[in-house]
Amino acid sequence: MSNQACFSNPGPELWNALGWHPSSEQLEQMIALQALLRQWNARVNLTRLVEGGDYWIMQVFDSLWPLQSELQNAQQPRRCIDIGSGGGFPGLALAIALPGASVTLVDSVGRKTAALNAMAATLGLTSRVTVRSERAELTGQDQCCRGLFDLAMARAVSTAPVVAEYLVPLLKPDGEALLFRGHWSPNDAKDLAKALKLLQANLIKMERRELPDNRGVRHQLRLRATLPCPATFPRPVGIPAKNPLGS
Repeated sequence: MSNQACFSNPGPELWNALGWHPSSEQLEQMIALQALLRQWNARVNLTRLVEGGDYWIMQVFDSLWPLQSELQNAQQPRRCIDIGSGGGFPGLALAIALPGASVTLVDSVGRKTAALNAMAATLGLTSRVTVRSERAELTGQDQCCRGLFDLAMARAVSTAPVVAEYLVPLLKPDGEALLFRGHWSPNDAKDLAKALKLLQANLIKMERRELPDNRGVRHQLRLRATLPCPATFPRPVGIPAKNPLGS
């Protein structure tokens, strides 16, 4: 069997590469999520990565590989938030893989959040998944969210300084922000360092990973606050993207 065939379905090769194996119920939920994405894509443009390796590598695997430590303690209670959830990745994949986690999904597009709510309900995740239809800047200033999360993450949202400004204000004192990145360069690292100085946070981990089936290189960046995030961050809607911190 070719490598491509191995990773175009949820077989043992995929889970061995990930270093984590789902239960039968979790596997059924992952397969059901794929079917739901097909259905919802007919009404809302959620994602083009729905079939074969596009789904199992580029969506499921890419969402879970940075969570190795969390996957080893999957039942541990933790509050997680996914900014810019889109079609539900990494948030819904995380909710399936971490039964102890409560997960908040945030997206500014109402049609997408309606789909996320419906998919979470069909997957039986309503008790642990909350969906917010709003801009990330508003979430970060809402006292229902600010400073309350063990893990805040964003995948394919914006540049690292912008994402850091969205995520760091959401963290508990010992919480971590997880940035999913593709390309990563020394210049990217310098830009992020400038932003983190203003946000009172540090980069505590950077890990590089090649996806299976030659699907490209990914990086995970873990951030942790050193002091409470200044109340001015995140700045008002639109400002972080127009004027990234440290630029």
